[in-house]
Amino acid sequence: MHKYIVCIGSNYNRTENLTFARQKLAEQFSPIYRAPELETEPLFFKNPALFSNQVIMFFSDKDEELVKRILKDIELASGRLPEDKKEEKVCLDIDILLYDDKIIKPEDWEREYVQQSLSALYSSLSIK
Repeated sequence: MHKYIVCIGSNYNRTENLTFARQKLAEQFSPIYRAPELETEPLFFKNPALFSNQVIMFFSDKDEELVKRILKDIELASGRLPEDKKEEKVCLDIDILLYDDKIIKPEDWEREYVQQSLSALYSSLSIK
């Protein structure tokens, strides 16, 4: 089994899109373990819309490439379109932060809200 830690985020229809993401992740990778959802300021965007972000952990026997494809399919099913990038509209973004013990996105892994979420997640599961 592989350990995955992902971050889901949205700045457009945030409640609906994060709910959709959690539902689809649970269908594919049950059980999922969730940190509390956090609201954050946009990073590197001129669009002032706030983001909702949530860190989720799950375990799967699927390899990293297959999981990436599944996550991309979930993003597309949420209504994410390539042309939304110009408007800085993010229906849903799902990034793998950690695969087993390998940090995939170091810059995201180090963000304060991710570290805060990881601490809350591990505390709720009594993991250090």
